Amino acid sequence: MTPPAIDGAALLDEVEAFHRRFNVFPTEAAYVAVVLWDAHAHLIECFEPPPRIAFLSPEPGSGKSRAPEIVELLTPRPVTTVSASANALYRLVDSAAGLPTVLFDEVDTIFGPKAGADEALRGFLNAGWRRTAGALRCVGEGSNQNAQIFNSYCAVAMAGLGSLPDTVLTRVVIIRMRKRAPNEKAEPYRQRTHERQGHALRDRLAKWADTVRDQVAEAWPEMPEGVTDRPADVWEPLLAVADAAGGEWPKRARAACLELVSAAHDNDEASLGVRLLTDLRDKVFCGDDRMPTAAILECLLAMDDAPWSDLDDKPINSRTLARLLSQYVTPANKPIKPRTFRTPSGTPKGYFAGDLTDAWTRYCPPPADESATSATSATSQVNSGESVAPSPTLIRNTAPESATQPALSGSPAPAFPSPPRHSVWRHLSATNPRL
Repeated sequence: MTPPAIDGAALLDEVEAFHRRFNVFPTEAAYVAVVLWDAHAHLIECFEPPPRIAFLSPEPGSGKSRAPEIVELLTPRPVTTVSASANALYRLVDSAAGLPTVLFDEVDTIFGPKAGADEALRGFLNAGWRRTAGALRCVGEGSNQNAQIFNSYCAVAMAGLGSLPDTVLTRVVIIRMRKRAPNEKAEPYRQRTHERQGHALRDRLAKWADTVRDQVAEAWPEMPEGVTDRPADVWEPLLAVADAAGGEWPKRARAACLELVSAAHDNDEASLGVRLLTDLRDKVFCGDDRMPTAAILECLLAMDDAPWSDLDDKPINSRTLARLLSQYVTPANKPIKPRTFRTPSGTPKGYFAGDLTDAWTRYCPPPADESATSATSATSQVNSGESVAPSPTLIRNTAPESATQPALSGSPAPAFPSPPRHSVWRHLSATNPRL
């Protein structure tokens, strides 16, 4: 007799209700993501890459440790640890018992500012992003050594204070926990009482996973508009699980995907280089075609809300500016470097907007006043292989018939008919004869 089909949507509803008894997550999207992650752990071999999940909070007492305790009850072969060597974890993953679900609590002790050198553990987490990646180790006794690759491909959940390294953070679904408000209640969790209930749900999830394994392994779920690259890699397995469950879960999963991906982007801190490029575009050049290095530095150091006056306890200088900008390239694919140009008062060194436009377009967020249409146009150019940078042949703030093309590196500096009409530069020029 054929056993009755398992209603995946109803089962995920029960898993969500179980979480809601003990966990107070910050948003509805968080409950959806956690439930789908629980279920995906039973289908881990179907996915590459496997998404990680991280419960992070700024302060203790926010429920970040309770969350993995409940996840532990619902996932296969869970292993909870607050301290582990990378080698021990590699051997755990390669054991004959099957892929574990690794739950790192107090992960801030691994990656936090007082953690010391834990590159091996970071390597374990990064290598587990791909099924074929791993760690190469010598195994044997004495001189009888053989090279062996140890895999780290498995489901991983983390919980900790603060944040995570960028190399790890971009590979996780982030749940930002917070202290419960007075009106937010959670049922006290008692392991000896509630463990059996959680395990019963876990076993039912395992049986359901067996019925949809082939379907999920061949699935290519439709991603929400705008979710691409690494966020799409993270969410694809969770959406595949939701589609297999059916009911309201496909719709809820995609809404949660958009919300959590957007929240992760909002919390991103731009690298120092991207911050510099953005400040140069929005607060220094402001449409001018070139700026002397001295004027750029004075503008940067005058910004109260910027890091430029305290880089490693020193203000930014011309050498640091050149080093940061040299990481990026001009539209001609050459490193951005300062160049000399003529002004009525001398020949200062500085930077041309034409050299920076390509980096501005590729790395900086759109300007506040830029329309969505312009952003879409630039994206289509990149996808089609075209340059998104404006042509450097026309210099802004000069008449088209008198515009001169900026010299490439090694070429003679062009003579400009007049200095740029930039209010900041005019002010600095009036107060600083060197400009």
